[in-house]
Amino acid sequence: MKKETKAQRVERIKTEKDGLDVLSDIHRYARTGEAVDPEDIDRFKWYGLYTQNRNLQDEDDETLYFMLRVKLPHARLDLKQLISVADISKEYARSTADFTTRQDLQFHYIKVQDLPHIFEKLREVGLSTVYAAGDVPRNIVTCAVNGIDHEQICDVSHLVDQVDSYFYANKELSNLPRKYKVGINGCSKHCLSHEIQDLSFTATKIDEDKILFDVSVGGGLSSNKRIASHIGYVTAEQVLETTKAVSEIYRDYGNRQSRTKARLGHLIDEWGLDTFINALHKNVNFKLQEYPVQDFIPYQKREHFGVHKSLIEGESFLGCALSSGGIQADGLYALASILKKYGASTIKTTTTQNFVITDVPKKNVDAITQALKEINIDVNPSVFKARTLTCTGINFCKFAISETKGLANDLIKHLEKTFPDFDEPISFSVNGCPHSCAHPHIVDIGLLGCKVKSQDNTPTLAGFELILGGHLEGDKSNFGIKTGIKFIEKDAIKTVEGLIHEYTRSQYTNFHEFAHNFADDPTKGSSDA
Repeated sequence: MKKETKAQRVERIKTEKDGLDVLSDIHRYARTGEAVDPEDIDRFKWYGLYTQNRNLQDEDDETLYFMLRVKLPHARLDLKQLISVADISKEYARSTADFTTRQDLQFHYIKVQDLPHIFEKLREVGLSTVYAAGDVPRNIVTCAVNGIDHEQICDVSHLVDQVDSYFYANKELSNLPRKYKVGINGCSKHCLSHEIQDLSFTATKIDEDKILFDVSVGGGLSSNKRIASHIGYVTAEQVLETTKAVSEIYRDYGNRQSRTKARLGHLIDEWGLDTFINALHKNVNFKLQEYPVQDFIPYQKREHFGVHKSLIEGESFLGCALSSGGIQADGLYALASILKKYGASTIKTTTTQNFVITDVPKKNVDAITQALKEINIDVNPSVFKARTLTCTGINFCKFAISETKGLANDLIKHLEKTFPDFDEPISFSVNGCPHSCAHPHIVDIGLLGCKVKSQDNTPTLAGFELILGGHLEGDKSNFGIKTGIKFIEKDAIKTVEGLIHEYTRSQYTNFHEFAHNFADDPTKGSSDA
């Protein structure tokens, strides 16, 4: 009998048992301690679970450990939720906890036997792992300062609620061809990076009295490396209907024969944009409106760091930077304590693995800023710390080749020390494998995990390939260029330092232009400006 392809296997598994229906099995495995069926392990993703790498596991430890991803609707964690996830981290996850680029929180070292307790603790504070992974709609990304920002175009909270209610545990969408990522944004800084979402709605001020939503479709990274296509505008009242129509088109017509060609962008490329729009129009009772495409803020400036006056009288919001999303149990507890001490109650995570404290009393801004600094959280971060993304890396991810988070932290500290006066916004990604979890193709400097051949014919070593010049800015977007320059892990910091030195000695006035020139021909150096 011919062996199943990966796509055939996944499609069979989903047909035989819906991913949502594995919850009763999770409870059974937790209760009995029996070995988990490998096909149920695939279904565990529907509840945010992935098996993790055994890299840090003791040789005699045969435990099956998981990474667990928790969805944060509206990217929000209040004080009660902060304490709850900190407790989970400490009690069940060896104190691990990281913010993700999809505004989620994830843990490691999770045991099946502990999952019922963890799910109950999350339920008690209004959190869930349902659809945090799997071939389903993932967490809706949105602006962390939505509803409190003086510069916002509009508040989209009600739209996020509507779409999230439609998505949540919806069995009509529990078997999509692949993952499906949606963003809804009212932010004037376009902070959620609509260009790489499967479907996004971006508020646009058409004139003084008219706000519509730019609809973009088919964006993605990795095997679907594609800048999203603008297809028109809809009203706020049409966002949910548009979402339903696009989701159903994707469900019914997306590619199920190849996992690497199964994203919405692949379907759009196969059909052509006009055919896709016609199919959409057949499934809604309105026509997309046509207006010129707005200008978008460059990726490097899409941030909310610092202290800002809130729309709520007497309050400020503070944009804060972590080091590559790492918060851990101690950080969660310390953050909760600081918020409580200084009269704040809520944080919202960002798509750059950072967060915003949304409701700080104005009188306490200076004090809370200093308190955060003492736990290595910066309200006014360096340009190196502000936009450094990392994936899970080899410590926990089965696909990773190289270590990421520790390297990123060391890189930030080294660059801050070496270039104390460098003030140009610049973005980094340390990505542990050829996939794109840390978005290495949209940043200024991307490190893409790979095996590097040694010069003396010894076994290949873990390292990175240098990617340069990624940029998001609407139709001016471009993905970074693979330079072919590869280096082992221990040379990564030296390589990045040398690149920035090269730029500072060049005649270029911005790093993006320099990076593109360098990527096209690394031998040109600073002389070809």
